[in-house]
Amino acid sequence: MKKILLIIPVLFMLSCKQKASDTVEGKKLNKLAQEYVTLGLSIGQYDSDFVDAYYGPDSLKPKEITDKTFPRDSLLANINSLMNDVKLIADASKVDSNKIRAHWMYNQLIAFGRRVRIYSGDYRSFDEESRELFGVAAPAYAEEVFKADIDKLDSLLPGKGNVNDRFQKLANKFVIPKDKLDAVMKAAIAEARKRTLAHYQLPAGENFALEYVTDKPWSGYNWYKGKYQSTVQINTDTKIFIDRAIDVGSHESYPGHHVYNMLLEKNLYHDRGWVEISLYPLFSPQSLIAEGSANYGIEVAFPGDDKVKFAKSVLLPLAGLDTAGIDMYFKALAIKGRLNYARNEAARGLINDTMSESKARSYLRKYCLMNDETADKSISFIKKYRSYVINYNYGQDLVKNYIERNGGTAKAPEKRWELFGHLLSNPVNPADLVKK
Repeated sequence: MKKILLIIPVLFMLSCKQKASDTVEGKKLNKLAQEYVTLGLSIGQYDSDFVDAYYGPDSLKPKEITDKTFPRDSLLANINSLMNDVKLIADASKVDSNKIRAHWMYNQLIAFGRRVRIYSGDYRSFDEESRELFGVAAPAYAEEVFKADIDKLDSLLPGKGNVNDRFQKLANKFVIPKDKLDAVMKAAIAEARKRTLAHYQLPAGENFALEYVTDKPWSGYNWYKGKYQSTVQINTDTKIFIDRAIDVGSHESYPGHHVYNMLLEKNLYHDRGWVEISLYPLFSPQSLIAEGSANYGIEVAFPGDDKVKFAKSVLLPLAGLDTAGIDMYFKALAIKGRLNYARNEAARGLINDTMSESKARSYLRKYCLMNDETADKSISFIKKYRSYVINYNYGQDLVKNYIERNGGTAKAPEKRWELFGHLLSNPVNPADLVKK
């Protein structure tokens, strides 16, 4: 297949009669985009979790603050004022690209306002919060839904007794020894990169640094630095199983976060001059696209039974682990993946004060099949990141369903890679992915 840098939007056709940024409206929008960036960076001076990445010009960075008092009301006033100005262009523009940019920034600014309120202790319900921060609310599921999948695991897993105990016994056969972790992770990432490069031409000089860290609420993180460079951190607080090498490697690097951020920087910031893209606010609709695409990207890069084949032929020997039981383990993981929505219910219960920490921990063990240390880590994540959890499962399903509705099925892998690349290269609102 001829390698191409994917820059053609799948969700819209951009006007090409006149360069949009050269019009009066375009120049005004560029100014508003600069205000958007400075406003986001200003919030980030107080809320250290707000800015996930910034690679724009230094001239847009606000002056360093001396007064640490959180200016809630003035920030909200600035957000509302900017929203009003952006909405005028979003509603009135006849230039497609200007309308797209304005709508995208408007939705991001809604999230700015909600995060400012959260930071100042003004909370809403789980669903209300997720709608304002991420543009959608994830479906709620009763325990009966999860029990059905637990029953399937009960009939699949060897032995008798508690399903979680039996799953953990199987999973513990595939824990990567710490002295093998670096080699296994690098092999998984190298394979994911090779598969991605078979479809996309990535920017010259792109690279990442791999680090191992402790005392974090997450299992892996991509810190995008700009200029096509990332730092990927892997948390070693808990056991790392063989499947996580593929999942974390693909999610954080290829074709996940590293590729997503690079394509946005290349196609929109450098090629089109859309400065708003240079700021990635963590608590925003952009994260639903980022996390959803990163999780779905695992399936794109390793379709069907490719994960278990690669684990058998490369990763398990590299880790010095036996392959016996690996097929059953991956079958169990497929069912366990459907149980991920149970984490949303634990988060919903914690945020809405309808579930104690003790009950949430039990819920995660019973329905997400977490061991004690992973359940504790998940509780820590929910307490810090709150409704962010919906981005992993509901975000993944929205991305997957959108791509498959448009022809990117398992039977059409080239089309799937094409649509996936388009999604990574454009400003997308979560509502664009929801089936109408």
